[in-house]
Amino acid sequence: MTDAMTDAAKTDAAMTAEGFARTTDAILAAVGRVIDGKPDAVRSALVCLLAEGHLLIEDVPGVGKTMLARALGASVDATVRRIQFTPDLLPGDVTGVSVFNPVEREFEFKRGAIFANLVIADEINRSSPKTQSALLEAMEERQVTVDGQTHFLPDPFLVVATQNPLEMEGTYALPEAQRDRFMMRVSMGYPDAQSEARMLRQRESVNPLDSVTPVVTATEVGSLVAWARAVHVAPAIEDYAVALAHATRSHSELRLGASPRATLQLVRAAKVWAALDGRGFVIPDDVTALLTPVFAHRLIPTRSVGGSRARSAADAIGAILDRIAATVRVPIAARQS
Repeated sequence: MTDAMTDAAKTDAAMTAEGFARTTDAILAAVGRVIDGKPDAVRSALVCLLAEGHLLIEDVPGVGKTMLARALGASVDATVRRIQFTPDLLPGDVTGVSVFNPVEREFEFKRGAIFANLVIADEINRSSPKTQSALLEAMEERQVTVDGQTHFLPDPFLVVATQNPLEMEGTYALPEAQRDRFMMRVSMGYPDAQSEARMLRQRESVNPLDSVTPVVTATEVGSLVAWARAVHVAPAIEDYAVALAHATRSHSELRLGASPRATLQLVRAAKVWAALDGRGFVIPDDVTALLTPVFAHRLIPTRSVGGSRARSAADAIGAILDRIAATVRVPIAARQS
């Protein structure tokens, strides 16, 4: 992994290639004990954490969306807060409010639930768009502004949001600006028969979350982030990511393509993906493996699709991205030392 790392990363005493692999394997194993049979979803959650992005988990109720978020939080020795998004939740409940102190005769800022290293925004699309928008500044700038005062959020900072498909009752569609701030969207899907039977046996009398203990500290997460950030991306790979994004913007079947933020996050996620595979450089396969999780939730098709709207739209966009990936030229000599 070290052959394409920067000098700063090579000499960082807090992290080595072996240490990165050992620590990330421990996180994956800890979360995997709770989320059985869903390694892709678990890996995606870790990618978002180490790429300093945010994760949106969308699926039907009861498939483990919140359990994944809680398991990731339990594996990190950091502050974790859960916000249950409901129709009566107010923006101030999320960001915090200024309260008058009659003794000091001045206003004091009371921090909201957003002030944590890992924030679980549970069923985010059950709150009004006004409350959803309370997350916009926090997710992009890692700060909140209340009554003209800016308050910085802790580092690391990750939002893991869950949402039900839009055809479910009592849901509000996330606005485009909100969706664009999530680095990746994943779906859990139903477990296979073997995993579901194992779940029935294991959870008869034991909560699997009780067995998850922190395997990494917030400081160590920072070292993991720095290590992954130092992964080398050749100019050809950067051009490839840009070409994929531009293809979505000019595609006849898409009304809204990928934003420049999406391109940036695709490359950041690809760095972590490469680091998890033990490489110090990104290859085209890293980019294409993340294309749908990073781009799909940001795209809007030119026409609606019938049937189950959310799933049909997701499948249609996934098929479009597959066709784009098949037509955009893949760089051959992408690795540079």
